Amino acid sequence: MADSKSDAAPSGDKPANGKSKIAVIGLVSVVVLFETAMFFFLVPSAEEISALAEARLVQSVQQSEEESEKKAIDDDKVIEFPLGTFGETFSPNDSERQFRVEMRLFGLIKLKDESALKAEFAAKEGRLRHAIGMKIRNSELAELKENQLGLLQRHILTKCNHLIDGDLILGIGFNDYQLIEE
Repeated sequence: MADSKSDAAPSGDKPANGKSKIAVIGLVSVVVLFETAMFFFLVPSAEEISALAEARLVQSVQQSEEESEKKAIDDDKVIEFPLGTFGETFSPNDSERQFRVEMRLFGLIKLKDESALKAEFAAKEGRLRHAIGMKIRNSELAELKENQLGLLQRHILTKCNHLIDGDLILGIGFNDYQLIEE
């Protein structure tokens, strides 16, 4: 009897063991089929990957071009650089009268040249102020009239660019210009 019980138990385990093997194989098969389906539907194809990479590359190139154009525009932007306030008293060569010229002078420079001009101006400020003052004092009365300031501007520009290494100053302008007879 004990033998019949032991013989019956192994024969009862075999059918249950076969069903569990089929269930495990079925589960593994379903997981593999699910992963394969996900791979085909969710992973992009080679064409899609190359299209995405090309779009990113085009966007990166366009962005760098825009940045370089903006930087070039910013570097070429013209700004005012203060050259100082001048108040010179003089007597024209052909007159006995005394005149006083008062003005604030500025130079027009490119933004990229600002640091170079600051260094040059700091090193040569005395020479620049002296040359500008001499030009004002040696000018004729007709050059100092409001409608004739273009000639004085050109002379001051030439003097400044001659004293400064390089032609950093593009133009000269006056603020609060006054010619006063004393």
